Amino acid sequence: MIDRRTALASGLAAAAFASPALAQGRRGAADPRVQTRHGPVVGAREDGVAVFKGLRYGAPTRRFQPPQPPAPWSDPMRAVAYGGASPQRGDEANQSEDCLFLNVWTPATDAGKRPVMVYIHGGAYSSGSGSHPLYDGTRLAKRSDVVVVTLNHRLNVFGYAYLAPLVSGLADSGNAGQLDLILALQWVRDNIAAFGGDPARVMVFGQSGGGAKIATLMATPAASGLFHSAATMSGQQVTASGPINARRRTETWLKAMGLTPERAAEAVDLPVERLLEAQGAEDPILGFGGLYFGPVLDFRSLPRHPFYPDASPVGRHIPMVIGNTREETLGFMGNDPANVGLTWDTLPPRLTPGVMRIDIDPAPIIAAYRRMHPDWSPDQVLIAATTAGRSWRGAVIEAEERAKSGSPAWVYQLDFPGEMASGRKGAFHTADIPLVFGTFDIPESRTRGPGAQGVSERMSDAFVALARTGDPNHTGLPRWDRYELPRRQTMLFDIDSRMADDPRGDERAFFAQIPYVQPGT
Repeated sequence: MIDRRTALASGLAAAAFASPALAQGRRGAADPRVQTRHGPVVGAREDGVAVFKGLRYGAPTRRFQPPQPPAPWSDPMRAVAYGGASPQRGDEANQSEDCLFLNVWTPATDAGKRPVMVYIHGGAYSSGSGSHPLYDGTRLAKRSDVVVVTLNHRLNVFGYAYLAPLVSGLADSGNAGQLDLILALQWVRDNIAAFGGDPARVMVFGQSGGGAKIATLMATPAASGLFHSAATMSGQQVTASGPINARRRTETWLKAMGLTPERAAEAVDLPVERLLEAQGAEDPILGFGGLYFGPVLDFRSLPRHPFYPDASPVGRHIPMVIGNTREETLGFMGNDPANVGLTWDTLPPRLTPGVMRIDIDPAPIIAAYRRMHPDWSPDQVLIAATTAGRSWRGAVIEAEERAKSGSPAWVYQLDFPGEMASGRKGAFHTADIPLVFGTFDIPESRTRGPGAQGVSERMSDAFVALARTGDPNHTGLPRWDRYELPRRQTMLFDIDSRMADDPRGDERAFFAQIPYVQPGT
């Protein structure tokens, strides 16, 4: 891999844009052209939708520093290929530290003032990009007359390594990835009207890590006014990483690279590969797995936890949808043969604190589930207990805190099942993404089959309604009531969607007895 300094010096970091002459030479007569505040861009028309890919919202990044707007240009830039994704472990294509790019799908580049739906990708805070086929905005933009935006930003150590107490001049390193998101939303505010969007009706939505990033933005003063509604899909951030734990993780990462804290500044110039490889060190807080890097309570950009001790006042006024999937952890555990065909004797080792992420022994969990659901198998108890105790807890806490503060919130649970590669079926983690985007029938989707289109239309229309009016209710759904205590009204999305009060209330009440600390924080 070309090291960062060589790439920047040679101009390769700017290669996401073709030369002006090349842009002009390839441009077709019908290609949409937009004048942004930074310069003119030329996209393409796909299936009746104007598509702009790889639009630069930030300059090439300075490692561990806050992002900066891009330099202006005067010649048309061709925007037909996705921009670079943040460096990360795994097989994500087109990785580069020069990764501040976004993509726009719009029915027309006119003065239409359409609602704007900005999707923030998942992958925790460590992986992913806005260019996955499931996030293609063509169908959503065309069917619902909205403008869809996806984006990339810095991840893992590049976005969240807490070097502030170790290196002078890196005070914002622990939240650089969040500052990237704020810069992207500022770009939307300043430019989206030229793409047919309404900067006064911007909705952010995201799944898993994307939802967690949104919850964090809702406690970030610099993000105020940049979005007007929000939907989180199986992604919560009750607490951020405290500065002491964040520093311990950063020092563990430095040690894995052979650096003492006194030599931390050397990380600015090390090859990307070394920074990524060192993230595989055992997490000193969790005691297992690779190192966690996420938003830090730095008392600069993030002055408090998002939902502790209550819902942050910064985001209380923002209408919010909070969602989860019924068999959430099937998405993590469903393809492992060790989690199939369990007996009551082999179940306990699968419910250790390392799996549950809370301080409780397996025995009382199993006893409670056998009492609450005597007809369930050990396989069912494994998925239900890990979902309720580990994945769902944050969503419950956020919904309850919103209700306590009188803030508008609507809660959903996806019951419509997808199918894992192993053949196991259930409403697993990520199953709601293709339903919202309308990409349920593409090869990359595992949420398909009879009924998928109807569920997709109802979910998608609810998200669009939230973006359009600040309320997810629409004519295709039963009345979706706000989440209030003690009723806990919840929309169950399925072939026959319906409202229910406190679904899985027995499981919720059981795990409410055990203190919850969000994993990683």
